[in-house]
Amino acid sequence: MSRDRTPLLLGLVTLLSVVAIALSAWTLLKPARPAASNEPASSTDVRTSFTADQTAQAKTKICTVFDVVRKGVTLNTNLPVPGGPDDTLGTLAVAANARLALFNGGQYLLARIDPATPTELADAVRNFANNLLDVGANATAGALNIDPAQSERLRNADAINADVDRLCA
Repeated sequence: MSRDRTPLLLGLVTLLSVVAIALSAWTLLKPARPAASNEPASSTDVRTSFTADQTAQAKTKICTVFDVVRKGVTLNTNLPVPGGPDDTLGTLAVAANARLALFNGGQYLLARIDPATPTELADAVRNFANNLLDVGANATAGALNIDPAQSERLRNADAINADVDRLCA
């Protein structure tokens, strides 16, 4: 790697680190949402009050959001290392970007589930989002894609992805 690219890559790694720290701080400091009740849903569940149009719009919205997240995660978890396999800083930058895509994608999906979203679809999207967060957290902790538990998480993501595709069709 040429020496003149080192400051640029160091700057990129620093920027990604600052963004990750800022997002973590924001997540820790934002007001907590009230915990979900453990009470079973009653026959007068709030979900039954949505019109067919509201449900259709919510489905379209979450399917569009899901597609954006899927594309972002796919793109950012498959980036080539700019300087090749010997580019340590480039490798770190690509890995940091992949983790950000996983975390941000999971959070973005969870934040965009509308109450009118059909239950089965909302559950599948929630499951996928939480799986992205788990993959990202474990990657941050050093898990490699070839580690058995991480491989299982990735297989689960593929299976849930297929479920969401089916539900969005």
